[in-house]
Amino acid sequence: MATDHMEMNGDADPNGEAEVPLRGRGKRLQGPLNMNHYANKKSAAESMLDVALLMANASQLKAVLEQGPDFTFYTVLIILISISLILQILVGILLIFIVKWNLNDETMHYRLNILENVATALVFIIVVVNVFITAFGVQQPQKSG
Repeated sequence: MATDHMEMNGDADPNGEAEVPLRGRGKRLQGPLNMNHYANKKSAAESMLDVALLMANASQLKAVLEQGPDFTFYTVLIILISISLILQILVGILLIFIVKWNLNDETMHYRLNILENVATALVFIIVVVNVFITAFGVQQPQKSG
């Protein structure tokens, strides 16, 4: 029985029996996966997210400092934001080392695995710390005038 729809990952067969692979621009040559290239892309994406969070934390720190020590959670927020910033810098340094090492060198796999696990644990801690920062609330100071 013939179908009138197109498959999402290929062209529909006119007979409705089999899927025809994509042709032209959408088709890629299947070759071995270059692990270094993959890891570099992954680390670059993680770094971009880290930069966004770093900027958000810097903005939060500025807002807390502008509110001054009279703010209810001043000390707690300064400590939490500082911990978050320090951990983010550590993760950034770890990612630099992870990217620099050759993933195709099997002698480095053990060290890279440890570094990846440490980076993942630090990112988890950063997320938890930032949940608490959000819970304690950083309000922008009211502009007088």
